[in-house]
Amino acid sequence: MPTLVIGNKLYSSWSLRPWLLMKQLGVAFDEILIPLDTPDTRAQVLKHSPAGKLPVLIDGDVTVFETIAIMEYVADAFGVPVWPQDRKARALARAVAAEMHAGFQGLRSNCPMNLGKKFARKDRGEAVARDVARFVEIVKEARGKFGQSGPFLFGAFSGADAMFAPLVTRLDTYSFDLDAPTRAYVDAVLSLPSFQEWRNAGLEEPWIVDADEVDEEPIAIFRKVA
Repeated sequence: MPTLVIGNKLYSSWSLRPWLLMKQLGVAFDEILIPLDTPDTRAQVLKHSPAGKLPVLIDGDVTVFETIAIMEYVADAFGVPVWPQDRKARALARAVAAEMHAGFQGLRSNCPMNLGKKFARKDRGEAVARDVARFVEIVKEARGKFGQSGPFLFGAFSGADAMFAPLVTRLDTYSFDLDAPTRAYVDAVLSLPSFQEWRNAGLEEPWIVDADEVDEEPIAIFRKVA
């Protein structure tokens, strides 16, 4: 059985992606969680990841780091439908997944993933607004062309949905105003039993990662551990 090494579930957006994908597609795995932002975090991560970053997937003598590489390995090694079967849908799914991997810096930098709190809607700057608008375009295009068979970007859950899941949480956490189709997609991801499992575990974690805590008063606190 492979082992997925991840960071804190409350904050770790990159760790969420392959974890959610494998859970949702029924790939069994063991889990090692390394708390982030502690004095020995890097030393602990380097025991598993040559890149010194999380997540990392270990399958026997194979070590895979970088999220998209992990997703591709999962497809190859376990024969699960990470990408849509239709060639055109698959091309778009891979393109937007890569766009997420390299882009959306405004939203990622200014709105850290934090599943334990909710913040009021406000203007968070031009870069954030651009990223949200681009995401709305992606949802409209993917769902309009390929989403008829289910509630996700390409109908059935895919690697593209796993890649965008942390962005989806940000849209909810920071109370962004969304059109009805985008809101429906956000709700579909947040309602996944696998995502709920991840979030509930995160709410039980005792660790605080200061870098992912924004300096503003939340309108709601969900965390079960003070």
